[in-house]
Amino acid sequence: MRLDDDYANAPYIEDSASYPDRWAKNAESFRSTLCAAGRARLGVMYGHGPRNALDLFMPLGRAQGLLVFVHGGYWLKFDRSYWSHLAQGALDQGWAVAMPSYDLCPRVRISDITRQIADAITVAAHDVTGPVILSGHSAGGHLVSRMLEYNMLPDDVFQRLRHVVPISAVSDLRPLLETSMNKDFGLSPQDAADESPVLMPKPGVPVTVWVGADERPAFLEQSKWLSAAWGAPLVIEPGTHHFDVIEGLADGDSRMVRTVLQI
Repeated sequence: MRLDDDYANAPYIEDSASYPDRWAKNAESFRSTLCAAGRARLGVMYGHGPRNALDLFMPLGRAQGLLVFVHGGYWLKFDRSYWSHLAQGALDQGWAVAMPSYDLCPRVRISDITRQIADAITVAAHDVTGPVILSGHSAGGHLVSRMLEYNMLPDDVFQRLRHVVPISAVSDLRPLLETSMNKDFGLSPQDAADESPVLMPKPGVPVTVWVGADERPAFLEQSKWLSAAWGAPLVIEPGTHHFDVIEGLADGDSRMVRTVLQI
């Protein structure tokens, strides 16, 4: 359809096919190390379905707070097992990290996934005391942005939110109506509007919007739209594209981790 190429990332990233295997290998090695150290709780259930589970990684000593990272994949692909290694940066700074899986389209609707993420964050936040920070990549950036809608999270969890960082997020779902992916999303124009963070009221929680400078123009636009709608700072990271923009999360001294954790 008309906007398929605009929202296609892989064809414009060198050696893009190698990334999922690399992510999975790094994540598996990381989990093995954390499990051996007694610092990982894998498969914590937050719902009744097999994908309604999260992994919780703990820092050395008492956690300063909780970072929840929500993965991307256009609400169609992947699960928490590909991204575990990205917890390293926050762990090094003394934060616990939760990474949920969720059901995928077309089995469920995007609005169902939004509610699942709210449930996952609630379960993780009741497990770890202190402030809560949310970050997510691509579709995950959309999902954490949606958590700022009134009454999406329980009040006791919402009041603990310190910062939300959507990375390369899809913030306006209406253009997706003109992609072939919508056969799996099943979005109506009203659904797309209801699930678009750019149409939500400006949140009272601090937000930083992050995107790679070498991303597709559509993703740069999506990030600029959200930044403008919410009056949020926009970071355009030089030299990064849609697949490697998240790598800074694995480094506790990176600009990304220091921005996310506000240190």
